[in-house]
Amino acid sequence: MSGSNSSSPADASRATDQPLDMTVHSLPPLAAGDLLAQQQQRTRAGRWKMLAVLLVCAAPVIASYFTYYVIRPEGRRNFGELIEPQRPVPAGLSATAADGRPVPLESLRGQWLLVSAAGGACDATCESHLYLQRQLRESLGKDKDRMDWVWLVTDAAPVREALRPALTQGQATVLRVDAAQLATWLAPAAGQDLSAHLYVVDPRGHWMMRFPARLDREGAAKAKRDLERLMRASASWDQAGRP
Repeated sequence: MSGSNSSSPADASRATDQPLDMTVHSLPPLAAGDLLAQQQQRTRAGRWKMLAVLLVCAAPVIASYFTYYVIRPEGRRNFGELIEPQRPVPAGLSATAADGRPVPLESLRGQWLLVSAAGGACDATCESHLYLQRQLRESLGKDKDRMDWVWLVTDAAPVREALRPALTQGQATVLRVDAAQLATWLAPAAGQDLSAHLYVVDPRGHWMMRFPARLDREGAAKAKRDLERLMRASASWDQAGRP
């Protein structure tokens, strides 16, 4: 048609054959201050994530201790003295087994421990404690396999032969440890000897409770209730045996 602006087919074909012209503009480089700010932000975010993971892992332990120490259902109070702050077993603290084999005390972690400490001659208080340790463990019933009873012999005196059958049959852990080194971990109440108490150590290797000196029958019954509450409070995260 006369006067139209339409182009010829050949012109249109040539136009479509031409590649599109594209101009790529690079982003402006970040200033040194902006780059440092981004790095700091990533570092902070990473730390918060790590803290969140640690809290999730520790939550069952924290909850059980909160239940035992803070809530205390029915207004009951613990009989044993709580150790605050708790004392972890010192790294490198080692004992000796009956066969002379060195045993790092850290290897006892993973179980609740009911511990006594006395010389190998084992006086009347020592004998009473060994008997109570066995009885208290047995009284836990199905939870007894979550607790070991341990006698730490604090001198070079040989263990009396009369004691050996009861220790073996009762599945006691008997280790010889230097008294001075042991004192860096366990400690008696003021005015008492180390051998006067029974000590409770949690599965993480933290000494957390000390029973009053020279328990009588009534005191043993109260100690039993403390141990039962500890077993219930830790049931969600503690299992029998060591990992």
